Amino acid sequence: MNEFPMVQYIDQEGKWVSDEEKLSQEQVRTFYYHMLRIRTFDKKAVTLQRQGRLGTYALFEGQEAAQVGSALALESNDWVFPTYRDHGATLTFGADMAKTFLYWNGRLEGCVPPEGKRIFPPAVPIATQIPHAVGVGMTEKRKGTGAISIAYYGDGATSEGDFHEGLNFGSVFKAPTIFFCQNNGFAISVPFEKQMNSETIAQKSVAYGIPGIRIDGNDCVAVYQTVKKAAERARAGEGPTLIEAMTWRYGAHTTADDPTRYRDQTISDERRKTTDPVTRLALYMKNEGLWDDDWAQSLEEEITAEVNEAVEKMEAFPKPDVNDLFDHVFATPVWPIEEQKAKYLNHLKGVNA
Repeated sequence: MNEFPMVQYIDQEGKWVSDEEKLSQEQVRTFYYHMLRIRTFDKKAVTLQRQGRLGTYALFEGQEAAQVGSALALESNDWVFPTYRDHGATLTFGADMAKTFLYWNGRLEGCVPPEGKRIFPPAVPIATQIPHAVGVGMTEKRKGTGAISIAYYGDGATSEGDFHEGLNFGSVFKAPTIFFCQNNGFAISVPFEKQMNSETIAQKSVAYGIPGIRIDGNDCVAVYQTVKKAAERARAGEGPTLIEAMTWRYGAHTTADDPTRYRDQTISDERRKTTDPVTRLALYMKNEGLWDDDWAQSLEEEITAEVNEAVEKMEAFPKPDVNDLFDHVFATPVWPIEEQKAKYLNHLKGVNA
């Protein structure tokens, strides 16, 4: 839509196409480092799952620019509300890598952020984290802390009531919240055009009287600059912003999914050649004389070592306590849970007898 043109700073050929000032070499290298880091993590996680060393895993390869650019635009005291696919953003924001692996092994410890990091547990139910993000934003506004919140979600979440309720509350109370949609074209198996009759998600902002911006989600600089401006606006008391980042997920919805049943996977093969976010930034760096082969090789080795070390820590972690399945459901134990716990523990005794 003409009302919501695509914001882009670096095109697919790695050329600067914005009138704004270019970023420094240090900033661009930071973007590249984080994108390569989370891509390496993602590939390792898929391998571990296929080897039976990790549980069902939600892939994000192809969405690195959207997650890195947005996370780097935040300040350390801000709040991050991720979905099950935004561990790239949380890792960039400061989440522990070994514990992120633990999360994908179903471990309670994987939901606990490092001290001082305001990262909400990943929301598996679709869109439920959006009202939470608004509520926290409203709280920080009343406290006068200057902190903001960002809610990550996909295009499918915009078909849920929580999305609309969150936007309405955020708009009415001018919550310092960023609604960050990664539109990868599919809500699991349902393509965008079968989900809604709207041409864009950004246009949904009109109904709530807030700014809506559509960006190239594979352009890390465009994501970073747009989110940074939205954050500044939120901190100034001007309310929320809806951002639609157009991107693509190369692989399946999760490792338990077969995308060939509903999507032509040759599109992913073509996109790897034309719109890949990591390749695009590397092309830009080469065009600008910011690339160094030795630096890139050293970076790759450093990241690979970090990921392998995180895997070792994850696999060396003490065995989980079976009581965790039951003891953290309610603050005060209730009889149905206690009954289930007793039956399961008795079953384990029989198995181990």
